[in-house]
Amino acid sequence: MIFNQLCTVTLTILMSCLFMLPLSSNAWEPPDQVSLQEINENTANVMAMPVIPTTIKEDIFRIQAVEMDWDIGVMVYEPTDQSRIPVGTDGKKSGIFLLHGGTGDWRSLDQAARIASEKFGYRVVSMTFPGRLNLEDESRDWPLDTVNPDGTYRTPIWLRGETITPDQYDVITDGDGNFGAPSSYGTNFFLSAKEGTTLYNRMAGWPVAFEEGMKTAMSRHFPVEQYTVYAHGHSTGGPFIHYLSQRVNNLKGIVGYGTALFGYMNAAAGSSWDYPFHYLRLRTWRDAARYADEGFAGKDLSLPVKMERVFEGWDRAKVQANFKAEDFVHKNSVQSLSQAARVAAQRMKLGEEETQTLIDRYVGYTRDLKGPRVKPVPPVLHINGIGDNTVTYGRFVNFGKKIYDAMVPPPKANAILFGAGVHSWGHKDDALPHGIAPAVIHMWNDAIMGGYFD
Repeated sequence: MIFNQLCTVTLTILMSCLFMLPLSSNAWEPPDQVSLQEINENTANVMAMPVIPTTIKEDIFRIQAVEMDWDIGVMVYEPTDQSRIPVGTDGKKSGIFLLHGGTGDWRSLDQAARIASEKFGYRVVSMTFPGRLNLEDESRDWPLDTVNPDGTYRTPIWLRGETITPDQYDVITDGDGNFGAPSSYGTNFFLSAKEGTTLYNRMAGWPVAFEEGMKTAMSRHFPVEQYTVYAHGHSTGGPFIHYLSQRVNNLKGIVGYGTALFGYMNAAAGSSWDYPFHYLRLRTWRDAARYADEGFAGKDLSLPVKMERVFEGWDRAKVQANFKAEDFVHKNSVQSLSQAARVAAQRMKLGEEETQTLIDRYVGYTRDLKGPRVKPVPPVLHINGIGDNTVTYGRFVNFGKKIYDAMVPPPKANAILFGAGVHSWGHKDDALPHGIAPAVIHMWNDAIMGGYFD
């Protein structure tokens, strides 16, 4: 009898110890590389999955930042039957927050959002950068071109009904890369906002509007008590997701594909952007040529054929915004950001101490927050396409990993090299007829459900 009691007590102790062991020992771990064959196998598996009926809706909401109104737009994808939304190890529903990159909008990540929701059941919120949506057209398409033969230029719509008129800016061209843009970009076009104009004040205030827009979108669609969120920013969207990760409590991890790092990390890898804060860059067909060059690799195409494909690609792309202010955060332009903060503070008539607080806030967008009461940077999972010449796997290996490891505390940070894929999510070819999105979302789901971010 006593022996049996001792055995029972011993077994109870052993079981208690077993349950106290960290679960991370069995957590999913990322591979270093994924071959083209594995990508195609995973893609086939995803495409064969049944489609979950999904509701897709647009949400336009107004916020106030630096004493100005701003209209922010997101697209929300979710299973019609919300019981299909996956539940994580913490017992909460799982959501994915997406930010596009470059000079586009939510449409560049539409396929990825649909796969995440229609195949895996996630609620997905895909946000467009402030000013990028054509709020005056229901299609959200932008008319004409960014630079037109009649001397007109495309300008952002930060607030419905507000028009940036030509008298608010001068047009600047730079073909020599004098301020940080590589000469490979060709001739760059900028709208230089005139002091005191609406455009000038918007260019000084958009960094705070971006932060507040993301936080508001998260609170509207991912309530803390119900959701755990995994966030992705493509390319330029990456630094914004990185800083957001410490400012939203239920953001549990960063999931990447072609995702740029914190601004100061990108600067360490050689990126710079030393233009004045009030310079708004307009993209042209030259930018389409830069990215198309990745797709031309290994193909024996004549120059006229390449040019035809570039202009065809630009015709498809120019319905999206194709202007850009966000390089100042992306490439650690702390002097320009500091000046933007001073201009915003002066307009709001802030005192010296409040002005410095605002400057610190702007500069803080380029780096990780530090301190005893600061949320640490959560786990990060990068995926890089082998054909991506913009956000490369080598940048993570040579710069990113070391800087992540130097953070206090250091986040779990890994990168996977995919044996296919270029910088753009939308690229498709004979080797990837469905593009890279199915395989990437498959990998994200494995990491989320496998406990990588726990």
